[in-house]
Amino acid sequence: MIRVLLAEDQAMVRGALSALLGLESDIVVLGSAADGEAAWRELQRHKPDVLVTDIEMPGLTGLELAQRIQRQQLPIKVIIVTTFARPGFLRRALDAGVSGYLLKDAPAENLAEALRTVHRGGRAIDPQLALEAWSQADPLNDRERQVLRLAGEGQSAGDIATQLNLSHGTVRNYLSEAIGKLGVGNRIEAYRLARQKGWL
Repeated sequence: MIRVLLAEDQAMVRGALSALLGLESDIVVLGSAADGEAAWRELQRHKPDVLVTDIEMPGLTGLELAQRIQRQQLPIKVIIVTTFARPGFLRRALDAGVSGYLLKDAPAENLAEALRTVHRGGRAIDPQLALEAWSQADPLNDRERQVLRLAGEGQSAGDIATQLNLSHGTVRNYLSEAIGKLGVGNRIEAYRLARQKGWL
């Protein structure tokens, strides 16, 4: 049996995924979580074979969950199921050790097949997205991404400096670097472009 945990913040989608996978004779859903922190607790409790997670969730994102699993070298495969058809997200997911990346508008049977493929040690990646992901590299480093995300959420350079334990000047430098790399005029344009590309 393939033992699965679901992490999805939308109750209807979570219920539908659970019901869908429950129809498969070789898959058992051990539990589900509505946010990233709850998913992390459930992972430690149930120790599933595969985590099926969305990207955007309260608490920890699906990418942050995957990174934590990778850092702690847990024997859990990760499949992301998302609406975000953004090459930048896929590249970051692969860097975090994710084995599967499917879009929510894909046929329902694709998920069960992806689970079997990943459980056997393979990868299940949306092919069109995979092609796009390697055509455009993410120019931002982790710290630039972090600072730009907070700036785009409306925080001042001073607030960001306090939150990240950096100097005010260092925060300004990171923002300036990000703006320059993205070839835009200001932090708001940089934030919008990076979000659109899936780099945040």
